Amino acid sequence: MAYQDFRDFLNTLQKEGQLLNVDEQVNLEPDISAATRALNNLGDKSPALLFNNINGYEKNKTQIAMNVIGSWPNHALMMGMPKNTPLKEQFFEFARRYDQFPVPVQREETAPFHEVELTENINLFDILPLFRLNQGDGGFYIDKACVISRDQEDPEHFGKQNVGIYRLQVKGKDRLGIQPVPQHDIAIHLRQAEERGQNLPVVIALGCEPVITTAAATPLKYDQSEYEMAGAIQGEPYRIVKAKDADLDIPWGAEVVLEGEILCGEREFEGPFGEFTGHYSGGRSMPVIQINRVYHRQNPIFEHLYIGMPWTETDYMIGVNTSVPLYQQLKEAFPNEVVAVNAMYTHGLVAIISTKRRYGGFAKAVGMRALTTPHGLGYCKVVIVVDEDVDPFNLPQVMWAISTKLHPKHDAVIIPDLSVLPLDPGSNPAGITHKMILDATTPLAPEQRGHYSQPLDSPPGVDQWEKKIIDLLNRQQS
Repeated sequence: MAYQDFRDFLNTLQKEGQLLNVDEQVNLEPDISAATRALNNLGDKSPALLFNNINGYEKNKTQIAMNVIGSWPNHALMMGMPKNTPLKEQFFEFARRYDQFPVPVQREETAPFHEVELTENINLFDILPLFRLNQGDGGFYIDKACVISRDQEDPEHFGKQNVGIYRLQVKGKDRLGIQPVPQHDIAIHLRQAEERGQNLPVVIALGCEPVITTAAATPLKYDQSEYEMAGAIQGEPYRIVKAKDADLDIPWGAEVVLEGEILCGEREFEGPFGEFTGHYSGGRSMPVIQINRVYHRQNPIFEHLYIGMPWTETDYMIGVNTSVPLYQQLKEAFPNEVVAVNAMYTHGLVAIISTKRRYGGFAKAVGMRALTTPHGLGYCKVVIVVDEDVDPFNLPQVMWAISTKLHPKHDAVIIPDLSVLPLDPGSNPAGITHKMILDATTPLAPEQRGHYSQPLDSPPGVDQWEKKIIDLLNRQQS
């Protein structure tokens, strides 16, 4: 099921009716962001957009792809599943593949992006069609690139090479600003390099196969390789190729690759930027990347990510792959109790956990464990815990559990002054917040309150009829 490269996935979207070609001439601003925002407003089955006629560029030679995995059908296709696969089924299939980790990589000598190579007179304004995503952004941003860096204290450990997605502001023709959020791995690598008085080598890959973009956006453990996780997700080894200027590996199918280094001790003003929280983040002093080498395919396709008030492609891209690691890490602590986890809302600032209970107060302990997972430490501001028969992906069921099972006096637990990513606009000071666990499970002895002795059961055969109706709907639509 593995896609050869970014273009192979776009071709699949085209065949499946999940790619909309825009051939009328558009302006970089505001048309591309406006069209993508409009598409996001139309629901969770939206196609990707491919802009083929951009004012100021030769038609069909400069193309911009947006919303590439910005819907549940596109997310299913990313996994090689039918586009109409239900979300909950995608979650459990992702969890099954997550358990196949690690799948060793496949190393290649050359890659398609080696077609064009630049080491002098690099000008990102010539190479990339740059535009502001939101009108209040402080400049041009690249926000869907895989950024590769390596642990400086243990460079031989393949798993400690990180592939992450970080916002990059274009600061000059060969300079970028980067925001290394403290909870993310690249911040550790940068601290290690600067403690040695050294620059940190990095590689930036744009227009990658969606499987590595998905792995790069997954909150893995520090020593887990995103490349080996990409192999697990796609069911066969992921292909990589060595960088020329640094001991780093690059996604083989990328459209554009920038090699450079984060300059030791240098900081410049960065921001503001319209973020996934639906708010602008303010300007901050951030590190700077010097670009020393560029590769790209002939007539590369530039992939971008519109980000703003949820839901946008960000929420589809990081929904399931945020939920599954949290689920797996909770299963390590509570293997027989945790049923499913939905951490799809605003990058998991809210998480919903379905669990069995062993005794009174057990659900609150599950919620506290969620706060100490790698993702929970920087996110998971509100954790809602529901019974095992409540589907955490079915929000009406979750709201029913909160409405009928939660007692404000006994079931709302507030823990003061914990860490959260500084982009959370509610944190005060930035990066610090109170967190809350809402226990919306049925009280169990020795807890005794409420009147829950006569629950209403569904009629027999509901599960079988769900499958029959889905099959009938699929046949009707095909």
